[in-house]
Amino acid sequence: MSTPDRRLPRIPRRRAASDPLEATERWFLANGLSYFVPAERAAARAAMRPGRLVPVIGVALLVAAALGGLLGWVSHQVSAAPALWLSLAVLAVVGYVSTALRARPILTFAVRRTVSSVRLLASTLTRALPLLLVFVGFLFINAEAWQMSASLTFATHWVVMLLLLGAGVVFLLVRLPEEVDELDDAVDEEFLRRACAGTPMEDDCARLVDDPEADPASFARVTGFERWNLIIALLVIQLVQVLVLVAGVFVFLLVFGSIIMNEETQLAWTTLETTHHVPFVRSVSAELVKVSLFLSGFSGLYFTVSAVTDDTYRHQFFSLVVRELERAVGVRAVYLALRAERDARPS
Repeated sequence: MSTPDRRLPRIPRRRAASDPLEATERWFLANGLSYFVPAERAAARAAMRPGRLVPVIGVALLVAAALGGLLGWVSHQVSAAPALWLSLAVLAVVGYVSTALRARPILTFAVRRTVSSVRLLASTLTRALPLLLVFVGFLFINAEAWQMSASLTFATHWVVMLLLLGAGVVFLLVRLPEEVDELDDAVDEEFLRRACAGTPMEDDCARLVDDPEADPASFARVTGFERWNLIIALLVIQLVQVLVLVAGVFVFLLVFGSIIMNEETQLAWTTLETTHHVPFVRSVSAELVKVSLFLSGFSGLYFTVSAVTDDTYRHQFFSLVVRELERAVGVRAVYLALRAERDARPS
């Protein structure tokens, strides 16, 4: 009598290779499309319910109020409290969106996609910088700008930067949905074949497109959380570009100012009795940092508006991501068509 096989039972192979739906869901997550996955979308929808959202907002408000009041009392600066409140609000929103709302894959993919396109990013910025630097240069060599900046504390400058950032985000949230809504307007069979090439949906796309009873293009319209997935990706990519430009303008003004603005000129323009130099960098004063920060913030808002409204900047910006978004729309349409086909089959 043969000895029974005592080996451990074989682990069944994952169905990913044979199940295009599961493979496509992993492809969605890898490409920053977490809301295209039903389970992730359901978790994000649950996190938006008042029962979960209201307690988080209440705790955040209490912590921000306590820390802001303490900082204002310790620093003896009234503007320190709102600066901390706004900073904590931004951090709380980003933290909750990236964790509870399952948007971390969207944020990481958007940042990675922007950084990987350094050449196109540099081309976009070089188109904007020359005219922008001329505009900022006239404001920089201006006594009123120095006097106004010197009269404000660093906390107030930080509040102004956050308000400018908020204004830019609001503007983008108004304009970017228009760009997203245009993506699913021209979906046809050729669009789907092109979008699904090289993805887990490639084989099923060819089969469904050739099937006269199937109509995968009818699933192309993007709404709800999935539409916001694409908007958030565009928003983050645009904000990364803006932050790179703001940092570049800020460094340029610091270097430029440390060369041409001597201490006598700064004292005359700021009407101060003495300047305050940055530790270990005698050529850079605190007043130079303030005016550079203020003007670089306005430069970021200017570029934000130009990148969406100006045809040249707009073409450069959207050329970075339009193919990615079109592919996402096409793969999603075939994915939904395949799910509908399976749901329609008898058990």
